[in-house]
Amino acid sequence: MNRLIALLLSCLLLAPSLAAAQVQPLIVQNAWMRKVPGADSAAAYLVLRNASVRPVIVVGVRSPVASHVMVHETTTTGGQSQMRAFDRLVIAPGKSLNFAPGGLHVMLSGFNRSILIGQTVPLVLVLSDGSTVPVAVVVRPVDAQ
Repeated sequence: MNRLIALLLSCLLLAPSLAAAQVQPLIVQNAWMRKVPGADSAAAYLVLRNASVRPVIVVGVRSPVASHVMVHETTTTGGQSQMRAFDRLVIAPGKSLNFAPGGLHVMLSGFNRSILIGQTVPLVLVLSDGSTVPVAVVVRPVDAQ
């Protein structure tokens, strides 16, 4: 009986560290941005992959280097290019969402410091459950693909 109690107590003590070791539900890959020299705005691109069994909902994005950060989608209809803002993005379990030139992107504007090619720019994705996901975005030349 004492061994059983000791085993149960050990499990209870390990539970918080096991919970902390769980996989982050949202995985960010290939985060990069184009920066036009002298421009006060830039678009960031990345891939968001939901590694969980539940939908992940992104409800915001922010950066300490820009006063305005939003998720936009560019569409072209009849030769006219338009951008529309998204307040939330839902990523289904096991699915990915690709941010790419000419489509979804993170628009940053109002930079409070110079952004140079080769640097990394910090972003923070805000999820609907209140958690955040830090992202390091690599700055590439304007002609990067």
